[in-house]
Amino acid sequence: MTLSSGAPVRFAAVGLDHAHVFAQIEGLLAAGGELVGIASDDLESDVSREVRRRHPEVSVASSPSELLARDDVELVVTAAVPDRRAPIALEAMRSGKDVVTDKPGCVTLDELDRLRTAVAQTGRFWSVTFSERFEVRAVARAGELVRAGRIGTVVQTLGLGPHRIGDRGHLAGGSGRPAWFFDPARYGGIITDIASHQIDQFLWFTGSTTAEVVASTVGNFGSPEHPAFQDFGEVLLRSDHAQGYVRVDWFTPQGLPTWGDGRLVILGTEGYLELRKYVDIAGRDGGDHLFLVDDEQTTRVDCSDVELTYYPDLLRDVRDRTETAAPQEHTFETMRLALTAQERAAVRGGAR
Repeated sequence: MTLSSGAPVRFAAVGLDHAHVFAQIEGLLAAGGELVGIASDDLESDVSREVRRRHPEVSVASSPSELLARDDVELVVTAAVPDRRAPIALEAMRSGKDVVTDKPGCVTLDELDRLRTAVAQTGRFWSVTFSERFEVRAVARAGELVRAGRIGTVVQTLGLGPHRIGDRGHLAGGSGRPAWFFDPARYGGIITDIASHQIDQFLWFTGSTTAEVVASTVGNFGSPEHPAFQDFGEVLLRSDHAQGYVRVDWFTPQGLPTWGDGRLVILGTEGYLELRKYVDIAGRDGGDHLFLVDDEQTTRVDCSDVELTYYPDLLRDVRDRTETAAPQEHTFETMRLALTAQERAAVRGGAR
């Protein structure tokens, strides 16, 4: 789906440290955007080199600030080191640009407050790319089924987000994760970093505008060589009408043919949905496996024809000053819950 009316939205990629930027750039290009500049704190990082290899025709600025100051840039996309995402977003919004940031969009509650103030003062939007919803067809189709009432009222979500440290795709051709990956002050901690995905899905599927963190835990159970690293996290959530449980970890075995067996179970009063987003172990090939169980049937739902709208909606939001890609308050609340759960988490295992 592309936008045909008007000139293309001109966007810049500022901060190229996480492989999620590949999908962000490609998503905006496929939707009709025009990439007009690249900048990063470290142009020699594995991800940065790969971005430049894929887009050799795009000019490279000498610094992020140089590119953020350009008048011809309307939208900034970033997948910088997580502790740099909020500063980049703040500078971009104050320079008149809308912002699309990889998750987590920030790593402290103070940063979130400053981002909220900047959105209010500048009139720009701050969108966090929760790719486990925005870029997964099975999740989009599940949302259609929930809103059609196929499983009644949603009362609980169970989201699992396992990851693999040595995943090839996330290394962008490099030999290993960079040092910042193991430093909670830089990546935000495992709940902030990963569980923000599942918190986003809890709010969206249950129709909750706000919630509370009932309990949360982080731990280091298998990474003694990196004692500050968190390889396990869990969160219990509650809104005024729904409950949610989240578990995230870095324990995906090498035998799994993808980086993580991401799962989601959505419990309703008249049935439930189960999603195997990236792999059906010892089953069907590929991803986007969605199963529906209700009083009439147990069936696998085809998701191949689902249209993903996040990136086209972002470009429309730039032009029309709307919030169709993701309501701004939803994004703020997702990050507030993730950061609060991280801050209050009990620490277990060898984590320090």
